[in-house]
Amino acid sequence: QVQLVESGGGLVQPGGSLRLSCAASGSIYSINIIGWYRQAPGPQRELVATITGGGSTNYADSVKGRFTISRDNAKNTVYLQMNSLKPEDTAVYYCNADLVVGRFRSYRDVWGQGTLVSVSS
Repeated sequence: QVQLVESGGGLVQPGGSLRLSCAASGSIYSINIIGWYRQAPGPQRELVATITGGGSTNYADSVKGRFTISRDNAKNTVYLQMNSLKPEDTAVYYCNADLVVGRFRSYRDVWGQGTLVSVSS
């Protein structure tokens, strides 16, 4: 079974840093695109950052210059380095990936369970 497992969330003071990790496991043939969404209290989920299999990145305007997404292909892991954190960054952060999996190369859209990031003094 293909899974995404996030880690690295926690409580940090404004101006601090956190590094989130998302590890993909299972029979993965390739990753088309993988990235991070976040959800503050309420129903809306916001795109934060993505990286394609070819290495192209995209960021929400609210995090440009502060967050950096990267990947380790050998480990099937994506990272989100978050610097200069603000209280408005507080949210549950979810990893999401569009994968090609299994013997028959099936396309799958997979979500992790989320990790909470709290920014407060």
